[in-house]
Amino acid sequence: MNIDSIRDGVVIDHITAGRGMRLYELLHLDDLDCSVAIIKNVTSKKMAKKDIIKIDSKTHINMDVIGFVDPQATVNIIRDGELVRKRCIEMPLELTNVIRCMNPRCITTTEQELDHVFRLTDKENKIYRCIYCETKAERKY
Repeated sequence: MNIDSIRDGVVIDHITAGRGMRLYELLHLDDLDCSVAIIKNVTSKKMAKKDIIKIDSKTHINMDVIGFVDPQATVNIIRDGELVRKRCIEMPLELTNVIRCMNPRCITTTEQELDHVFRLTDKENKIYRCIYCETKAERKY
């Protein structure tokens, strides 16, 4: 399979196999008016298998989303066909409007203009909790 290289854009690499589509959804890449390639289950020396997302456009990527879904991923910025920056991602300490609180009694259910904010409460187990009601964030991959 051939996936062309990109001239100007972003490559999200080293995504844990199977998490590429979740990143695609949370990053709202379907809203972009450019080529986006999702390559699943690519053989990798470092990880056995991985997913890759290539975005053929200069665009802003929410690093917090990537850090929430897969903190081991890397983001490569490509300009004029050359790698200009490689960024390793870390888990964000706080997520704002990335995911929604699923507790029906949370204030964000009735006060819909409130931001959905989650804080990292257990880095080792990758647990985020709503700042309003302490409900644990659901991690769907």
